[in-house]
Amino acid sequence: MEIKRICVLGAGLMGNGIAQVCAQAGYMVTLRDIEQKFIDGGMNTIKKNLSRDAEKGKITKEQMDAILGRIKPTLDIKEAASDADIVVEVVIEVMDVKKKVYQELETVVPKHCLFFTNTSGLSITEMASITKRPERFIGTHFFNPVPVMRLLEIIRGQQTSDETAEIAKAWGKKIGKEVVMVKEAPAFVVNRILCSMINEAFFVLDEGLATAEDIDKAMMLGCNHPIGPLALADLIGLDTQLRISEGMYRELGDKYRPSLLVRKLVRAGNLGRKTGRGVYDYSKK
Repeated sequence: MEIKRICVLGAGLMGNGIAQVCAQAGYMVTLRDIEQKFIDGGMNTIKKNLSRDAEKGKITKEQMDAILGRIKPTLDIKEAASDADIVVEVVIEVMDVKKKVYQELETVVPKHCLFFTNTSGLSITEMASITKRPERFIGTHFFNPVPVMRLLEIIRGQQTSDETAEIAKAWGKKIGKEVVMVKEAPAFVVNRILCSMINEAFFVLDEGLATAEDIDKAMMLGCNHPIGPLALADLIGLDTQLRISEGMYRELGDKYRPSLLVRKLVRAGNLGRKTGRGVYDYSKK
């Protein structure tokens, strides 16, 4: 199956990055979101990324213009997906919302279209089960920022076909990613390990074993991590950390129980960098 046209649903942080790397790889891309402000924000981010690359000499001005010319922003899901070979769905990480999107897509896309859901831990099999093409359904887990981070986790659902898995793997390599193939399990590989480490750091902080600064310093200097786990949680978003931990807790048991401190911070609205305060205070920075 030849892949020419990619539809990316969601122009936010991850979606615009996926659209950019697909266009850079030569694909024709439609970038769809539900409000013009999201579309504008996504396209502005792509333009800034490409302009920065042009200034550094990584690409020419002509290459930049060609990449942008391969991305068509739209609010119309029919326009976005009616002739897509692959739909990469990058909507909010809520199962019911994602299911509704796929029910709508089934009325729009051509029969051969593959569904790629970008998720950090939701069940691929559960999403695929409400479609008419579970064998053509697979999971992707990109990392932020998408144009920079090299890794792509590709996750097979229970009914994902070998053909779909091979197409997804080849696509991942073409857009410049190092691909790891993963069997479906809560939080997959990276987040299962990473979020467990972050969660344990919150237990250590809540027990008063060390300050947040010293916990982060210990992991940076002792384990050669580029950023401490608590600062990383603030960067990711404490609500995202909690959601992933809760999913692992439900599926895998008490070993993955979320720290009460994370729950308290989320309830207070202190979600990290995006709200100006999490473990650390960013309001004055």
